[in-house]
Amino acid sequence: MKIAIINGPNLNLLGTREPSIYGNQTFEEYLQGLVNDYPEISFDYFQSNIEGALIDHIQKVGFSCDAIILNAAAYTHTSVGIGDAVKAIDVPVIEVHISNTFSREDFRHKSYLTPVVKGIIVGFGLDSYRLGIEALLKD
Repeated sequence: MKIAIINGPNLNLLGTREPSIYGNQTFEEYLQGLVNDYPEISFDYFQSNIEGALIDHIQKVGFSCDAIILNAAAYTHTSVGIGDAVKAIDVPVIEVHISNTFSREDFRHKSYLTPVVKGIIVGFGLDSYRLGIEALLKD
């Protein structure tokens, strides 16, 4: 099984960015744990702060991998284009968020992804990604 993990803006700063919300671990450290825990899965990891680059990568892997775990970060709440890219591909997409977006600012309550993804996992810290993987493995 091949799963693409795609992270949006500012998630390259995990480990230092607002640790009270996002924790102290970098995503690369967390990803290494996933690789160790799921040796049967091939992970493709991509992060960008640029909306178009995220769309390009969704289109690139959306026909060649088995699933995508997508944390579009702030673009979740603003990007019709990323939502359209998800609609245009063949593989299931799980939307994840590290924090509980519904307990934060009102603008974070709207997602342009939720209507077009298989499911959504919010508020479990970095473990949201593992929960997404587990959901995909059960299908």
